[in-house]
Amino acid sequence: MRIAAIQHDIVWEDRDANFERLATQIARAAAAGARLALLTEMFATGFSMATGKIAEPPEGPTASFLLEQATGRGLWLGASFPCRSAPDERPSNRFLLAGPDGSARHYDKIHPFSYSGEDEHYAPGTRRVTIEVEGVRITPFVCYDLRFADHFWDAALETDCYAIVASWPASRQAHWDTLVRARAIENQAYVVAVNRVGDGGGTAYAGGSVVVGPFGEVLATGGTGEEILVAEVDPARVAEVRARYPFLLDR
Repeated sequence: MRIAAIQHDIVWEDRDANFERLATQIARAAAAGARLALLTEMFATGFSMATGKIAEPPEGPTASFLLEQATGRGLWLGASFPCRSAPDERPSNRFLLAGPDGSARHYDKIHPFSYSGEDEHYAPGTRRVTIEVEGVRITPFVCYDLRFADHFWDAALETDCYAIVASWPASRQAHWDTLVRARAIENQAYVVAVNRVGDGGGTAYAGGSVVVGPFGEVLATGGTGEEILVAEVDPARVAEVRARYPFLLDR
């Protein structure tokens, strides 16, 4: 399956402007043959703590945009957004995977980023999710989740590919580069990790989106500007690596 990682800038807290900009990039990913495309963490607003302003219901404008793009372009589309399920609850940082058939599955970020106060504004998720997409088992995570290897380990045997959407700051870019590749190597699975670029809320972002294969090979890597990475993900390759090097069985 061909997956596209759409590395993009974000207009801060301006949902409509981001929808307009990203519709074109989603169309480009579809034209490149992608069956699954990933946008970044909080792609429509930036990684903002202004939940009173940006949080929206599960079937609000951002979910509608993802579903409209997925069905209109005939692909799967994933990204996160601030989702408030009830008026008196903290929102979650929700990864939504919209399908070309109008279906939707979600994962709520388990580890809010306490260093920036995300835990004070967003509720943590309670379970991981694995979704089969056209024969490929996809397990989504969101940004800071990348630092917690145990969740990746726990999902490894039921996963072919980890999908990570992020707003990872440029000041810790070396951590991003190292951890993404480590998650692929230690779990013998693909990792498709997409990070934003530009500036937002006083933080700089340097991209570095990457697709890593199950033996740790880098299949595609991004620079510091907007671009679309495209790579093939093959569950047979995962099975091959795990059969030849049965390291997971020793855990």
